[in-house]
Amino acid sequence: MNDRRTMTDLTRSARTLLCGVLVAIGTILVAQPAAADFRLCNNTGSRVGIAIGYKENESWTTEGWWNLSPRSCETLMRGPLVARYYYIYAVDYDRSGEWSGQAFMCTRDKEFTIKGTEDCLARGFDRTGFFEVDTGEQPNWTVQLTESADAAPQQPLQQRVPVVQPPPVSGRPPPAQSSSPRSKN
Repeated sequence: MNDRRTMTDLTRSARTLLCGVLVAIGTILVAQPAAADFRLCNNTGSRVGIAIGYKENESWTTEGWWNLSPRSCETLMRGPLVARYYYIYAVDYDRSGEWSGQAFMCTRDKEFTIKGTEDCLARGFDRTGFFEVDTGEQPNWTVQLTESADAAPQQPLQQRVPVVQPPPVSGRPPPAQSSSPRSKN
């Protein structure tokens, strides 16, 4: 009888252990992986409009507009980043400033997704200078837009920008033909 009781106790212990293991495995399977997103934070006192450009599957895409309230953040790209380099153009709606650069891509005034960076004007789009963000192939990235105390914002502040060599020319948009940044003023 002692052997039978020991066997019953072992069976109960094994069942309890098995249930615990199954609960642990279920918890692991249900747990969400860490976010891998491209985010932008507007750390200014103004409303800001955002456009993004990126290369995916050997073709360029620009998208816009995300409208960010003052002191807020927005996820522009959800999931694992598809490229190392992203390009941002932002306009300060309240103070008429902008964050721009020398990587020219196509945009328009209303919501858009545009394929290709060539012949923007001929295709009926605006030609807009974006600034480059090098993510260093990190799984997620956040860009911080800030302003100086006395002037409208002109230059971006990027978080976690590693010092790296630029990629081959084929991984970037065509070089700018003009050396002056676009102004909305």
